[in-house]
Amino acid sequence: MNDVESEPPVLSAAQAGSAAIAQLGELTPKQILGATSTEPTEDGWLVEIEVLEDRRIPSSSDMLALYEVEIDEDGNLLAYHRTRRYARGSADIGGRGQR
Repeated sequence: MNDVESEPPVLSAAQAGSAAIAQLGELTPKQILGATSTEPTEDGWLVEIEVLEDRRIPSSSDMLALYEVEIDEDGNLLAYHRTRRYARGSADIGGRGQR
């Protein structure tokens, strides 16, 4: 029996988050607030990113959004889409899968 060790991911979770933020930043003029989660996939990483969609006064009523960004093992964008839009002051109703 061949004991073949699986190769470690090319990118770390932190590097994947940074790469996804950079890729999304090239596609939107909106202010990116940061990555909220990173998850390895078969082909790379799935990164959830929080974005300031609409600045309002007071700032507690700003409109934010979560985007899922898929990148490959080299940090190249595969796909992205907005999964949720909400007011900054709203309560968190749960993580991924509870939209």
